[in-house]
Amino acid sequence: MFLPTLVRDSDVTDDTNADTDDAKNTATHTDGLAWETTGTELEYDCPGFGVRRDDVRLPDGTETGYHYVDEPPAVVVLPVTDDGEAVVIEEWRQAVGRVNRGVPAGTVERADGVDRKPWFDDDPEYETVETAARRELTEETGYEADAIHHLTSVEPSNGVSQAVHHHVLATGCTPAGDQNLDDNESIRVTTTPVSELRAAVLAGETRDARTVIAVHQFLASDHAPVSSDD
Repeated sequence: MFLPTLVRDSDVTDDTNADTDDAKNTATHTDGLAWETTGTELEYDCPGFGVRRDDVRLPDGTETGYHYVDEPPAVVVLPVTDDGEAVVIEEWRQAVGRVNRGVPAGTVERADGVDRKPWFDDDPEYETVETAARRELTEETGYEADAIHHLTSVEPSNGVSQAVHHHVLATGCTPAGDQNLDDNESIRVTTTPVSELRAAVLAGETRDARTVIAVHQFLASDHAPVSSDD
């Protein structure tokens, strides 16, 4: 049995920023845990993310402020070729001061083609997850995929961010052209047997959390190799 290919349109386009306040305030306030959002303001923004302050009322009636990172949804792509090779990228990560080895990933962009900033205004519609996955795969690696399969969608750090990461498996990947990198991206593309990427994740050698989640979800899916020797 195989996971279905990703459904298109609103069923998979997770606009995590649209109607944020309404979603928060529809939580049941009688459970003793929910906070009530009484106001919100974007206090800082830059390419890629913003910092938002919510005015909130706690269950005991205390009124205070809460800051968190406001960013658009993202897609994480585990690309696999027909001969069992994973397409991985090596990319400089300034925040940790080293080269990161992992899988392609990037922002789910606005469907109207407007620049990513400000994604948090006017409830923009986003491209579908499948469209974003195919675009990011080609932009960062130059590869194209025959099919995209949904693995999981997670909130990677919901204590400090409302981001949602959609992890997908891209199968039948083949090189199709040159990369089309953003101005601030430095990426080298390599391939490695899926078994070796799996071993690196299980051994704790892969530090990139998005890659770790994608590989674990792949191993738990019906797309994983039947034999541990594959």
